[in-house]
Amino acid sequence: MRLPVLLFSLSILSAPVLAASPTETLAQFHEALAAGKSEQASALLSPGIQIYESGYVERSRDEYVGHHLKSDIEFAKATKNKILKQSERVEGKLAVVMQESETTGTFKGKPVHLFGTETALLEQQGDSWVIVHIHWSSRKGK
Repeated sequence: MRLPVLLFSLSILSAPVLAASPTETLAQFHEALAAGKSEQASALLSPGIQIYESGYVERSRDEYVGHHLKSDIEFAKATKNKILKQSERVEGKLAVVMQESETTGTFKGKPVHLFGTETALLEQQGDSWVIVHIHWSSRKGK
């Protein structure tokens, strides 16, 4: 009797944690970046994601992983991001999460003080949410 209970308990502990909401999914993405967990971060992105930043577009998860994921991880690990305002709207299997944030710290020997906005579109797939679009914008703090 103890062995089945132990095996069941271990399976629960080793199962991936599914986010209960779009906002939690986006938070898990940012936490994975800050922790340097590229596989965990990329698993939350749709294969067909489009990421808009500073007038540039990355048109897939593979493109993002091959180009900017590493530098985004380095930046997230070196700085602190504070969410100033956040909202979520869910309509059926689609959700939008909007955030305003302040980022501070030092990156590559230079001080960082940025105010940013993020709009993320997520799609519900089964019991979890996947990020299908992100638009990032930022400006220097005064």
